[in-house]
Amino acid sequence: MPAAKPANAKKPAAAPRTRNATATREAILKSARKTFAAHGYDGAGVREIAAEAGVTAMLVNRYFGSKEQLFEEVIDHTMGGATIIKDGIGDLPNLGDYLAAGVLATTNPDATPLDGSLMMIRSASTANPRVAEIGRRQIEKRHLKTLAAALKGEHAAERAALILSLIAGVQVMRQMIGLSALAKTPPATLHKLLAPVIQKLANPPR
Repeated sequence: MPAAKPANAKKPAAAPRTRNATATREAILKSARKTFAAHGYDGAGVREIAAEAGVTAMLVNRYFGSKEQLFEEVIDHTMGGATIIKDGIGDLPNLGDYLAAGVLATTNPDATPLDGSLMMIRSASTANPRVAEIGRRQIEKRHLKTLAAALKGEHAAERAALILSLIAGVQVMRQMIGLSALAKTPPATLHKLLAPVIQKLANPPR
C-alpha cells in the first residue's frame, strides 16, 4: 500500500504552455495590416496592434524589433500577395487592356479599398521620412521592377512609374474620393478610355 503524501506536499509544476511562433507572427502581421490600413502609420499604436493579435506590445517588439520594422514587413507581405502587377504580364497581347480591366475591377466604388493602398495613402503624410522611404523602396522592389521588366524600349522605368501613377490615381479618385465621372460611369466606358492611355505608355511610338 503506497505511503500517504504529506498534506503540504507541492504539486508537480504544470508543463509550460508552448507558443506557436509562426502562428503568433502571422497574427501580429494580420493585426498590423488591419490597423495600419485603418489609421495609417502615425495613428497605429503597437499596443493596439498587440491587443488585436492577443499578445503583448513587448512580444510585438521582440518579433519585429520596432514599429518601423513591423510596418516594412507588413508592406512587403501585402505587396507580395495577389496583385495585377505580376511576372509574365509582358507576354500579354495587350497590356493596356489587362491593366485597365484589373484596376477597374479592384476599384469598384462599392468595394473596400485594398489594404496595401490604404496603408500607403494614410501613411504618406507622416512626418517620419523613414515611412515614405519604406513605401518607396517596397514599390520599387515589387511593382515598379516587375512592370518595368515587362516593358520594351527606352525609359522603361519611367513609363512603368507613370502607369503605376495612373493606376493609383484611378483608385483614389474613383474608389476613395468617389469622383462622379469615375464612380458613376459604366466600367466598360472607362475601360475604353483608359486602356489606350496605358497601352501608349506600354508601347510608345518609335
